[in-house]
Amino acid sequence: MRASPGEKMFYAMNYVVLALLACSCLFPLLHLMALSFSGTTAIQTGKVSLWPVEFSIDTYKLLASGTSIVQAFRNSVVITVVGVALSMIVTLFAAYPLSRSFFYARRTFTLAMIFTMIFSGGLIPTYLVIQGLGLVDSYWAIWLPGLVSTYNMLILRTYFEQIPSEIEEAARIDGCGEVRLLAQVLLPISMPVIATLCLFYGVAYWNVFFSMLIYINDSTMQNLSVLVQQMIQSQSVLQQGLLAQPDDQVHVVEEGVKAAGVIVLIAPMLIVYPFIQKYFVKSVMIGSVKG
Repeated sequence: MRASPGEKMFYAMNYVVLALLACSCLFPLLHLMALSFSGTTAIQTGKVSLWPVEFSIDTYKLLASGTSIVQAFRNSVVITVVGVALSMIVTLFAAYPLSRSFFYARRTFTLAMIFTMIFSGGLIPTYLVIQGLGLVDSYWAIWLPGLVSTYNMLILRTYFEQIPSEIEEAARIDGCGEVRLLAQVLLPISMPVIATLCLFYGVAYWNVFFSMLIYINDSTMQNLSVLVQQMIQSQSVLQQGLLAQPDDQVHVVEEGVKAAGVIVLIAPMLIVYPFIQKYFVKSVMIGSVKG
């Protein structure tokens, strides 16, 4: 069916508006990237816009040698990888039994978990519990409180519920138990939603900030989010790196170092996202009303 002139005009306006919104999100990122790869003179004179001027990687060299960003990056990787693994394991073992119709009191357990999405214990009681368990200055203070996202668990539970029962019946006829059914039958056909949830958890753990400020006092354990925030707001962190520059090398400016720090922080998620984005629509729309 051919679109009418009015519909074509409407579609064209939609494309223009969406393109402008996309550019408004993309331009700041391009400007930061251009600043991080531009020379000192170009940055100081304000010549940098969306493309590097006097291309240079001195800011990244200073960032690696004059700050603790390498260690912070390593800490972020450890927090993210271990956190995603733990969260996905617990989410799987929570979603699978709650998706079984024969599981006793599954409605009660589901409502109890949904209750935590609305109400929480509060900041001070949570801190006292973490302190009482001796988890301060430990990454377990980051992993345990957010080990399971109820929203992610509900997505996975709904996905398991929509798997045709004939597949499970055939597996049980072949002698599959619950563990083998989950590991060898359900997980392989659930990879789209699992990949999406891994990215959800990964972004949350990679960008964890407030919990790090509260529970981690050891500066050697801080992650990239905290370090970059300190670089942006505190001049002392940058001054240590800037003073460490050898006199025979080109000096860099604070704006370039800050931009480079932000790029290092967001680059891993930007690299991973395109490979998993295709699973989003299929996974997030699970349970929607179908006509």
